[in-house]
Amino acid sequence: MHLTAHLDLDVIAHQTDSQVSVLVELAAPDDGDRHGRPASALQVVLDRSGSMAGARLDAAKTSLLALVDRLDPRDRLGLVTFDQQATIAVPAGPLTDKVAVKRAIADIRDGGSTDLSGGYFRGLQEARRVAGPGGTTLLLISDGHANAGLCDPRQLGDVARKAHAEGITTTTLGMGLGYDERLLSAIAAGGAGNEHFAENADSAVALVAGEVDGLLSMAVQAGALVVKLSPHVRGIHVLNELPSIVAVPEGLLIELGSLYAGETRSLVITFDVPAIPALGLAEIASLEFSYVALPALEQHTVTVPLHVNVVPGDQAAGRIADPSVRTEVAFQRAQRAKREASAAMSAGDSRSAGRSLRRAQQLLGEACASAPAPMAAELAEDLAVVARLQEEMDSGQLARAAKFSSADAAAKSRTRGRDRRSA
Repeated sequence: MHLTAHLDLDVIAHQTDSQVSVLVELAAPDDGDRHGRPASALQVVLDRSGSMAGARLDAAKTSLLALVDRLDPRDRLGLVTFDQQATIAVPAGPLTDKVAVKRAIADIRDGGSTDLSGGYFRGLQEARRVAGPGGTTLLLISDGHANAGLCDPRQLGDVARKAHAEGITTTTLGMGLGYDERLLSAIAAGGAGNEHFAENADSAVALVAGEVDGLLSMAVQAGALVVKLSPHVRGIHVLNELPSIVAVPEGLLIELGSLYAGETRSLVITFDVPAIPALGLAEIASLEFSYVALPALEQHTVTVPLHVNVVPGDQAAGRIADPSVRTEVAFQRAQRAKREASAAMSAGDSRSAGRSLRRAQQLLGEACASAPAPMAAELAEDLAVVARLQEEMDSGQLARAAKFSSADAAAKSRTRGRDRRSA
């Protein structure tokens, strides 16, 4: 693993309150050879309620059949289906009989109502049963609003968070325009997984294939960043939307989960630094990233200190902030605004959603003026996304705009910097 940290201001004024932001970049090794990877564990939970009948269920089954072809016999796979009740279609275990598993997938038929929590809980039980040292990935696929069992997003998000602490990562895939994005978003956030939106069958198949790519090329597991604060720091804020940020005696513990080979990950942290009375170099924090490297399952730790130079006020007046860090700060604040817009659209509040989208547009537009060229292009792309969301909202397509905004903000904030590669 390679960890770098860039401060927007490495010079601050003597005896003056300051705010300093750091752009943390993590790069997983890319050895180009994953044949020595440890066995993977994947638990699928598939909605087979009546609304999935036809193209959606067919697409889900097609993607699962392709998934079986990609996995090795030593990999562990399980499949739970649910409508008003949960059923184990494929008991979680080594994939030694692919023909039988494919037959079980082909035999899945649509059913009745949607007890999503019942299916998820049963899937978690199966995932725990076969979890190895590398944990388990659970993929939850649904197209509907939960209308039976536990339906509260916060409670289900807490369930996913607890499961993640036990080594189970939950990714969600919402199909069509009828599912509850607030529910699936909360589960994905709590489970430290991805939040996907598949409007049609083709995109669903592609998204499942992408998840398998990541699973099979995993290079790092149990990634966690501890931000150790010095006495000089009064407050700390993480701008990215991340599943687990916990206060610990020395500062903050940020769970980052797994990274695949060649993946990069970026996050932004802002420190409130009260007036420092002494001139010279001062450490404001240190970053300690720990992880388990695959396939050897070896524990590693990388530490990077963060220093600022405290100088007289007249010298600090000429400082120039790092444009890359400032651009990323604006970008992440825009993602938060898009998340707020999604929540407002889900509640049918177009006025509040419009305000949030305008805020995102303002942040992105202002940042473009000083952004480095590659980042300026990315800002322009995100501005186009915001304009598209506004158009969809204005035309009454609130359901689609809410889902796309939620999934887009999650991808650009939680797993910021990812470059999905083929396994």
